[in-house]
Amino acid sequence: MKNTMKTTLFGAALMLLALPVVAQSNDPAPVNGQSIQDRKENQQDRIANGVQSGQLTAGETSNLEKKESKLNQEERDMRQMDNGHLTNSDKATLNQQQNQLSHQIYNDKHNAAVQNTNPKSEVGQREENQQDRIANGIKNGQLSAGQAAHLEQNQSRINRQVRADRQANGGKLTGQEKQQVNREQNRQSRQIYRDKHSGK
Repeated sequence: MKNTMKTTLFGAALMLLALPVVAQSNDPAPVNGQSIQDRKENQQDRIANGVQSGQLTAGETSNLEKKESKLNQEERDMRQMDNGHLTNSDKATLNQQQNQLSHQIYNDKHNAAVQNTNPKSEVGQREENQQDRIANGIKNGQLSAGQAAHLEQNQSRINRQVRADRQANGGKLTGQEKQQVNREQNRQSRQIYRDKHSGK
């Protein structure tokens, strides 16, 4: 009888000690020593650094940020299905997808496509300024992945237009084309400001 009582008390004591561990398991599990949130922030920092250094073009950044935004939405959906928590299977899935995104960030930063970080033209300098503002917004968390993807998509469209106009005019922009690009960059500038101050 005494052994049964000791076993019961011992089991109860173990359960009390285990409660804090069980309660902690509701938080995102560390992924390679980092929480899921830490991993997302690390990916965003890597993207921002690539934008600032010119290793990532606007098109590459838009693509990466779209994928990051979809991954964030998938995590929210997983949490919603399990009362705000992630299952071990969810965590494994997110880790695998973050690994894939990490490889793509590396590949995009080390390919031949680069953004000019020291342009000579006024149009190019304005473009570089916009890229720096977007990179800062990504890095400090003022821009969500979705907002950054949208801004970079706009920037990529403007860049393609400038390249096409220059190609059609022997490498130069006409006065009218410069005005058009300036209007588009003004719209982009206002959108960057709105997105960075939206509180998202």
